[in-house]
Amino acid sequence: MRPGPGTPPLLVIAHGSRDPRHAATVHALTRRVAAARPGLRVDTAFLDFNAPSVPQAVSRLAADGVRDAVALPLLLTRAFHAKTDIPAVLREATAALPSLRLHTADVLGPSPLLTAALERRLREAGLAPADRGSTGVVLASAGSTDPEAGAVIAAVAREWRHTGWCAVRPAFASAALPRTEDAVRALRAEGARRIAVAPYVIAPGFLPDRIARGAREAGADVLAGVLGAAPELAALLLRRYEQALRPAAARLLTA
Repeated sequence: MRPGPGTPPLLVIAHGSRDPRHAATVHALTRRVAAARPGLRVDTAFLDFNAPSVPQAVSRLAADGVRDAVALPLLLTRAFHAKTDIPAVLREATAALPSLRLHTADVLGPSPLLTAALERRLREAGLAPADRGSTGVVLASAGSTDPEAGAVIAAVAREWRHTGWCAVRPAFASAALPRTEDAVRALRAEGARRIAVAPYVIAPGFLPDRIARGAREAGADVLAGVLGAAPELAALLLRRYEQALRPAAARLLTA
């Protein structure tokens, strides 16, 4: 989809964090998205801790005369924030702005593009293609009490295992078990020659730091970086943007 006159802007909604690395990483990602799609306006908002807030960003769109926009949750699974927080804050933010219509995009995961980004980060951390068959991977996510989110992480691990790793195990920094360090130790006990930890998180912060600490304490051989501004992630944001607009375009064609 090529941006043109009246192309709906993209509003990326991130969680936010007191850790300044979080917002810096989110902004690096949204800059990459904007660079990949010249002419598309890409704005950023945060649920907590960082500015602008979602209501502030939505009000700015309306003040600029925007009639249609896509709100995209920067989330990897459909858990509490995707199901409750973001819909509520968007309803509240648009209640007094009848001229602005927001199309809410789906969360990012699961997607083969996310797996490709994980592979990229593992290569950057030093794993070679020849290491795949002798390496066990811990897929370490932030964690959620929502069973749907946990099931998605487990399914991603199962699917990724079929690409040639000797094992892929899910782990969680909070809310669910096993923890990263326990998954590393379990793979070691099962005879994995090399163990890599792949954080399934977008930006640095408290829980990603916990993942890294667990990996180091348990003696993981490789610790990949967070997904961050990976080109695969930028491409996925644009894919979700286009998917959010597709039903609207179909309605216009049949109206």
